[in-house]
Amino acid sequence: MLLCGSPTEDVRLAPLPVDGRRVPPRWPWQEFKEDPPVSQERAAVIGAGPGGLVTARYLKSQGFLPVMFESHRELGGQWNNENRNSGVWPLMRTNTARMVTRFSDLDYPENVAVFPRNTEVLAYLQQYAAQFDLLTHAHLSCTITGLQRDPSGGYQLTWTDAMGQQITEHFPRVVVASGRYNDPVIPYIAGLDSFGGELGAIHAFHYKNPESYRDKKVLVAGGSISALEIASDLAMLGARSVTLTSRRQRWVVPKMIAGTPIESYSLTRAGTLNDERRTDTENAAAQLAFLRRYAGDPARYGAPAPHPDVRRAGVTGSQHFLNLVAEDRIACRPWIDRVDDRSVTFIDGTSAEFDAMIIGTGFRLNLPYLSDEIATIVEADEKSIMLADFTFHPDLDGLGFIGLWPLSGPYPVPLEQQARYLAYTWGGAIPQRTKLQLAAALEDCRVNNPHLGYQRQNDMAIRFARLAGTDPEGAADPEVAALTEPNAVTSMTFRIAGVDALDDALDVVRQEATRYGRVPVSGRGRASAGPGSKGSLYWSRR
Repeated sequence: MLLCGSPTEDVRLAPLPVDGRRVPPRWPWQEFKEDPPVSQERAAVIGAGPGGLVTARYLKSQGFLPVMFESHRELGGQWNNENRNSGVWPLMRTNTARMVTRFSDLDYPENVAVFPRNTEVLAYLQQYAAQFDLLTHAHLSCTITGLQRDPSGGYQLTWTDAMGQQITEHFPRVVVASGRYNDPVIPYIAGLDSFGGELGAIHAFHYKNPESYRDKKVLVAGGSISALEIASDLAMLGARSVTLTSRRQRWVVPKMIAGTPIESYSLTRAGTLNDERRTDTENAAAQLAFLRRYAGDPARYGAPAPHPDVRRAGVTGSQHFLNLVAEDRIACRPWIDRVDDRSVTFIDGTSAEFDAMIIGTGFRLNLPYLSDEIATIVEADEKSIMLADFTFHPDLDGLGFIGLWPLSGPYPVPLEQQARYLAYTWGGAIPQRTKLQLAAALEDCRVNNPHLGYQRQNDMAIRFARLAGTDPEGAADPEVAALTEPNAVTSMTFRIAGVDALDDALDVVRQEATRYGRVPVSGRGRASAGPGSKGSLYWSRR
């Protein structure tokens, strides 16, 4: 058995600041009114990225012994740019602000910028794992090859270790947290195999070194964040020309507005609550008004005009893209009709020659280790998986799924709430949902199939927090609502009430609102509603 210890790097990060003072980190056992359960039942966690780590942390707090499995030699998942399953490039920064790109138990150091480097996120995850001693029983450099039900109960997990030895062990419980963005998809493009540019055609997942494209003519295909960020990087880092081709023009929101992260405008509690009260048509109208006010019509920058129905146009994000279009440093073309050697012809009949193509067009849901029986039960395919509340299946006791939905916005906050829902359910901290409740939630998934569209970060975080009993709505005084509703949904929002509540959570939420919010904060939690509080928007990560 290949066991690993703590991370190889000693990274010192800041504990949560309270009233400007450094305080010692809070450990899981400090939050229990009574001693935590001591079952030490083993639970396998597949994946040591953010979803796997935060799930292991909360399983451990509920008395389970989490055993993590990671294919790479180190933890981090997508945030470890040396991991073959990572699409992160070395110079990449987050496109989400630091206050929504972290868990509730640990903050970044003060010297980390509003948008951290990918290496700083990895260091954060390493420190998080060390703080909760999550890797003592972990298996690194192993490949999961099979997960099947054990006729006697629980599950049989099979993996190949770094030495090539195949091992099978029984686990009463298993969590699938291997991520959604690790199997890139390139759509059919006529003649793509004939592309003769010297740097070839790659998926954005494999983009690693912008220096390779210096003084080259580059075509970037796609309209989501990765495509726009790569096109922007290349335009600012010395490519001779950069052209973006997409099927449709989306609305493009910046990362910051007047010095405030976009999440403080768009991914708010008020946005979720208002959307729950309105019809789909009313929400679309509110979103369009928001976009016109805070993002601007892409056509005014020189990009194509988006479809008038925002639900058909879609929304993405980039701080620099539209400005680079306005400066004629990025050209916009319609989608590709065909490729012939170095020449690419677009559907409007125009053509141009390129040295390289970078295609940012999405990913398959990739769970090859599920047995045929389990894959059939959850109805897994390349795009979706049928689950109750994105987490459980009524016919698969002891099996949970974390973070497999497509998300608009940063994952850490909803991942933590989903992990708490799972761990508290298994640990008995909250009542377990009945088979009828799970069956109803499963049927809702089948009917609406939320995996086919992107879910918003604030909606998902509040959804899981309600399930976990940690949403402060109705459990806190009106002053708390006045503070939390108009500002970004952060992880500390869900440490105000419920299991594992923190005495200083409200103070931290107030500090976050003061530092990153758009709404003035005064008094003990009071906040006044600001412009755009009735609107909301969302964008796709890939």
